[in-house]
Amino acid sequence: MGHVLIIAILLTAVSLVYSMVGQAGGTAFLAIMALMGLPAAELRPTALILNIVAAGYATWRLNAAQVIDWRLLAYVGLPALPLSFLGGMVALESGVYFTLTGCVLLFAAVMMVTKWKALASSSPGIVPAALVGSVAGFASGITGIGGGVFLAPAVVALSWGTARQAANLSAPFILGNSMTGLLGVVIAGQRPTADVGPYALAALAGAVVGTMIGQRFMSERATRYVLAAILLVAGLRLLGR
Repeated sequence: MGHVLIIAILLTAVSLVYSMVGQAGGTAFLAIMALMGLPAAELRPTALILNIVAAGYATWRLNAAQVIDWRLLAYVGLPALPLSFLGGMVALESGVYFTLTGCVLLFAAVMMVTKWKALASSSPGIVPAALVGSVAGFASGITGIGGGVFLAPAVVALSWGTARQAANLSAPFILGNSMTGLLGVVIAGQRPTADVGPYALAALAGAVVGTMIGQRFMSERATRYVLAAILLVAGLRLLGR
């Protein structure tokens, strides 16, 4: 019980912090659970369920505020859905999964602290947008992250939108990928941890509070560096397993 409580508290904290920068927290969910020693077969389905809960709440709030660019979301999101499903159906051997996911977490850490300088805004082409979405979708399914950590910097770097617009796209993108990815994972035979219920409540609580307070008490820069540190430690730990 104490082990579950510690994980739930950590999940609440990272969900809160991630929600303040427009992400659901899939990379950090994986990081926390990996650090606490959950089996490889339980990491993906559990992280995807937590993504659905946190991103679902964020999407509801963003849609109510009418700040989601549904046209751009369709360009990147629709091609991502089948790729996320296919990625979810790929059940990697534990060593390969730890290595791949460890590299993804390290990459996410770099992305978290990289300051992207946007050029003049431009409309995305359907093919480039579909390519970005497909890559992020497949990565989402095969690792158990939502893909927002790849989408947001790509949107800004390719001048498809501002950092705020990219953040607004992340939650619904993560929600769709996590749902189709989870379907593929279940078909592949993997199941979430038995304690997924309290973990989901913890992720939801963090998302609610983080969405409410935004960046009032913590700068975006500080937030990104704290999260990058979590991802770095977890990524190195996975690579060492």
